[in-house]
Amino acid sequence: MRVLLINGSPKERGNTAMALGEVAKTLNEEGAETVMVNIGKQAVQGCIACGWCGRNGRCTYNDDPYYQIWRAAKDGIDGLVVGSPVHYGGPNGSLCALLDRVFYSLGQYLQYKPAASVVVCRRGGASAAFDRLNKYFTIMNMPVVSSQYWNMVYG
Repeated sequence: MRVLLINGSPKERGNTAMALGEVAKTLNEEGAETVMVNIGKQAVQGCIACGWCGRNGRCTYNDDPYYQIWRAAKDGIDGLVVGSPVHYGGPNGSLCALLDRVFYSLGQYLQYKPAASVVVCRRGGASAAFDRLNKYFTIMNMPVVSSQYWNMVYG
């Protein structure tokens, strides 16, 4: 089993990375292979609905995070975990811009794969961010992996 983890934080070693690291550790202990992609601090272009991905099998924008996710999806993944810090009551904007492109252009590789999200906040807004990330999964018919409680971390 191969699981892709996407760190939607600009801080590659921040609280979101720590939370995803715990998820990866548990998955690895259970025999799953994990692949981590960090979106980092570079600007992420949002989808412009040009249709290029439909004709060519990938997004017209070839930024590094998208390419890493595209490569992992093409190589085959069995599950997806997306982590994000909470910014103003929602997920990181760069992450959402990237996920819009990923789910639009790579939906066929993600459908019906189990998925989970992890959000990290200081005080509040976690449930709204959690809901926004989970909507990507449910729109693609991806079973949302549950836990004993919502996957929220307070840093």
